[in-house]
Amino acid sequence: RARGGEERKAGGLRPTSWQAFAHASTLHGLRFVFPYGRPSMRRLLWAVVLLACFGLLALESTERLAYFLSYPHVTSVDAVVSSILVFPAVTICNLNAYRFSHLTRNDLYHAGELLELLDVHLTIPQPHLAEPDVLAFLEEKSNFTAYKPKAFSMKEFIERVGHDLKEMMLYCRYQGQDCSPSDFKTVSALVICEMSAQLALAQLMALLEGCSGWKFAIL
Repeated sequence: RARGGEERKAGGLRPTSWQAFAHASTLHGLRFVFPYGRPSMRRLLWAVVLLACFGLLALESTERLAYFLSYPHVTSVDAVVSSILVFPAVTICNLNAYRFSHLTRNDLYHAGELLELLDVHLTIPQPHLAEPDVLAFLEEKSNFTAYKPKAFSMKEFIERVGHDLKEMMLYCRYQGQDCSPSDFKTVSALVICEMSAQLALAQLMALLEGCSGWKFAIL
């Protein structure tokens, strides 16, 4: 009987699997929350401290996660006062690439299909859709009866039929100083585009007029 009682007493002191895990864990304080033996005030204090630490960890993690999901960004703006500003290069292109009134019969013969004014048979496609004055001009220029075509140069055609800035520009002024088409240079090979040189001035103001009569201003 005595031996059986000693075995039961020894069995009661045997640690549980959770106590064994707590004592083997590297988490600080966990082994004091689940000590061997009877519960004590020390165990309660360690439990309160450990729960408080977990609560602070959860609170801080939640706050950082919410901050991350807000996609924060910082915009830094530096204002620099300057009495002289370098205006960037301005490129001017007329959307109406070629001047219709400058087309010749030879132009239509060689480039009429390219300009979508004539079809592959050198005839006017869908003439009922054209305006009367445009149709009359095309009928006159597209009459190739007994016509002998001349040599055609695409470069010469673009330079002659493309828009000229001297005709488009009404006036140009840079902060009290006059400018002219000579301040621009051609930068495109297929469509004439004029680009201004960079000038150390604050404002650009140019009023242009196209062949169709529209006007625009660059500020």
